[in-house]
Amino acid sequence: MKILVISAASLFLSLGGAAFAQTTTVVVPGEVRTYVEKQETPSVTFEGDVAVGTAFPDTVEIHKIPDQPDYGYVVVNKKRVLVNPKTRTVIEVIK
Repeated sequence: MKILVISAASLFLSLGGAAFAQTTTVVVPGEVRTYVEKQETPSVTFEGDVAVGTAFPDTVEIHKIPDQPDYGYVVVNKKRVLVNPKTRTVIEVIK
């Protein structure tokens, strides 16, 4: 019985840590959002969910933001999305 209780506690603690790790928030500079909102970029279609952490394939063109090498953007399914250009993952869905 003690082994079961210890195993359950270990599982709870390990899952709690995993959930915490996934809630990391990236603080995006306001000028990055403003730049992306003003761009006239056509929307591309992407099958699947577009959410923080989604990785885009190489077929989706990520646009550069001047003087902001850590951020890129794409308009996907009519939503403006900030992307980490190195990992191609979504940082924030703007609108």
